[in-house]
Amino acid sequence: MEEIMGIILTIIGINVVYVSLYTLRMIFVIKGQRVLAALLSMGEIFVYMTGLGLVLKNLDNPWNLAAYCIGFGLGVYIGSRIEEYIALGYVTVQVTVDCVEIELPSKLRECGYGVTSWLADGKDGHRLMMQVLAKRSNERKLIEILDKFCPKAFVISFEPKNFKGGFWIKRMPKSF
Repeated sequence: MEEIMGIILTIIGINVVYVSLYTLRMIFVIKGQRVLAALLSMGEIFVYMTGLGLVLKNLDNPWNLAAYCIGFGLGVYIGSRIEEYIALGYVTVQVTVDCVEIELPSKLRECGYGVTSWLADGKDGHRLMMQVLAKRSNERKLIEILDKFCPKAFVISFEPKNFKGGFWIKRMPKSF
């Protein structure tokens, strides 16, 4: 029984590692980190082949297949949590505030964010529109700052794919 449990736990562990590496590799490819993705893929395929071989050698026990499925699901979850933690790349946050607070863009710039602002007309009057560029790792902090100064702000965030021009270009790695 101990040997069976050992195999089951090994299969789960191998699949968690494999799928987490797979998830990270895909993120690196999407973010343009091709060399890192290629290096990661070598480890990924080694782990995959090891796990698959173990499962195929032990197909007589349905728990091994269940362990493979459980490990796959956990790997997806853990890989996505790791990606969220390392938060590669940048985010553009579009902010619409109902108070035409001229100081808000300056306050955000003082915090290190790139801000472009303009006045816009909304259904109920003038609005201040801002486009804010930030590292993804700083997005939550930016949202907290916005909540502090304008709790009713309408905020949309998205990830830009390419950059050209502007003062932020000097701060970005060559892969962007």
